[in-house]
Amino acid sequence: MTTLAKPAHCRKTATWSWLRTTLVIAGVCCESVGAMSIREMRGLEQSDQKNGAIYVRYFLVGAMEGAVEANAQAVRLGAKPLFCLNGRRMEPYMAKPLFDAELRRNVGIYEADMPVQLVLVNALAASYSC
Repeated sequence: MTTLAKPAHCRKTATWSWLRTTLVIAGVCCESVGAMSIREMRGLEQSDQKNGAIYVRYFLVGAMEGAVEANAQAVRLGAKPLFCLNGRRMEPYMAKPLFDAELRRNVGIYEADMPVQLVLVNALAASYSC
């Protein structure tokens, strides 16, 4: 039995439809959970909890890896990349210094209630420009 391949424009439409559906579902799920704000992250880092700073580092590494994968997926779907590694090294230990450097570089721009992920994506775009 042979199957006919869908034309390219149908495959692209199906991909964009899938992406839109995924983003809507993610938005609904994240709305109830909420993204971590800069204020919440600073509070966790300075809390009396024994491992607060470690949790912050793990969160930033996960956010960085998620941003890298989301950027790669968008590029595969034909979007313009937000940042390009171009063979440059990106290690997990670099997440916190990238984040802190972005906040220092743009003092007064980021408000305490802005999401950490926004700062991190902007840090990646500044450090790994295309």
